[in-house]
Amino acid sequence: MGKGRLEAFSDGVIAVIITIMVLELHAPHGGDWDAVRPLLPSFLAYVLSFVFIGIYWVNHHHMLHTVTRVSGAVLWTNLHLLFWLSLIPFVTGWMGEHHEASLPTAIYGGVMIMSGISYFFLERAIIATDGAHSKLAAALGAKTKEMVSTVSYAAAIALAFVQPWISDMIYALVAAVWFIPDRRIEARLHGE
Repeated sequence: MGKGRLEAFSDGVIAVIITIMVLELHAPHGGDWDAVRPLLPSFLAYVLSFVFIGIYWVNHHHMLHTVTRVSGAVLWTNLHLLFWLSLIPFVTGWMGEHHEASLPTAIYGGVMIMSGISYFFLERAIIATDGAHSKLAAALGAKTKEMVSTVSYAAAIALAFVQPWISDMIYALVAAVWFIPDRRIEARLHGE
């Protein structure tokens, strides 16, 4: 199988995920700011999740540009990533509606950490398929950002049971760190 089909399928799933998330937003039951205020937590959860999905889509796009062969392992690990990403609309809606509750905030972090781990597995599967000297293997260096993100998610999950808003801030900080796409792959692809 060529990588074009993998890219098209992944792009389609991610588009559906974003569509489901936006459909979960409901119009205010009035035309003034007082009607908007109760919807603000759901809207902010949507914005945060939209940014996370966008980050995954951009980095996934860059990563797939390095792929020369698609193996069964790459297909299955890609599905594993898409599984975790597909749960984001559910946890976004739950956290948005119950923004002061610990469990939805912690579960949101659990989905985020599992998405990151599954992305790592996909990287490993691509490197195993394309070889230790592949473009992706050459582009990836230290995993500092990834490790900091994983530790931050773990801390946010625990802190959700202390103060959920602290976890929300950690999630936003992780998104801010990843907002700039990973330049290692792009630099390798362009010969920089």
